[in-house]
Amino acid sequence: MKTLRRIMKFIMISLVFISSSLTLSVKISQAYPIYAQQAYTNPRAANGRLACANCHLAEKPVQIESPKAVLPNKVFEAAVKIPYAKDAKQILGNGQLSGLNVGAVVILPEGFKLAPNNLISKEIQQKNKGVYISPYSSTQDNILVVGPIAGDTHQEINFPILSPDPATNKKVNFLKYPIYVGANRGRGQIYPTGEKSNNNIVTSSYGGQIVDIQTLDKGETSVTIINSSGKEVNQTIPKGLSLVVSKKDNIKLDQPLTKDPNVGGFGQTDVEIVLQDPTRIIGFIFFAFSVLLTQIFFVIKKKQFEKVQAAELKF
Repeated sequence: MKTLRRIMKFIMISLVFISSSLTLSVKISQAYPIYAQQAYTNPRAANGRLACANCHLAEKPVQIESPKAVLPNKVFEAAVKIPYAKDAKQILGNGQLSGLNVGAVVILPEGFKLAPNNLISKEIQQKNKGVYISPYSSTQDNILVVGPIAGDTHQEINFPILSPDPATNKKVNFLKYPIYVGANRGRGQIYPTGEKSNNNIVTSSYGGQIVDIQTLDKGETSVTIINSSGKEVNQTIPKGLSLVVSKKDNIKLDQPLTKDPNVGGFGQTDVEIVLQDPTRIIGFIFFAFSVLLTQIFFVIKKKQFEKVQAAELKF
């Protein structure tokens, strides 16, 4: 049974991987939400840090908009906003420039989950056209992931969410709950294997003087340095990176040789939502109505008293 579940999970992840690649015509190396699913049982660590931050090292803003309170067994929207300059271009693994992709993870309270298609309105379906949102795992349907998708048309991603019903789910209560969200734009600086991507500043591995700079056949750049021992050494710069040094420059160990190519990054935030008991709302409406009615009676009684006083003054 366990083997069957693993096979089904592998097939589902593979389909997501292929679907994202074909429908969006982008390289999967631009964003890695799927690798977080494979590497982390829970994407949120004990210190609150989300797994995406391990590869996307630059800090960028992210916003989430959701209702302050929801009723049980109702569909609502949580809009995740991933702002960045639309004219920004990132460097790909092959050294070429491309638009940024985005990805996001939303951690809902236990019992909340992705709304089924038959409960999602046509308006929400139209907003999410071309966006595939999936549960993080078969056992954690309260965690949702999406990406990589084209960022220029998806700087706002709408998550249709179904609230739980405490009447049928005894683990859920009418309380205030947190929603955690993390979103990345662009490629990361670290691959899931732990290796650095080419989306990093290249620093000098040697100290000395640059005596030659040549472009290689594959577009890479070879920097020749005479180190402090008088030995000639070469350092190769990946294709697409812009040098900030030139011939005859004296450089130090770990000095930057290129501009920072990273234009993306990762951000995380949270918001609170209240699962509201309908009877409380009815009780509040009754209380507010009774207060209003009492105030009206006080005003009427005051008017009657004023009339009595006016009549007494005449006599």
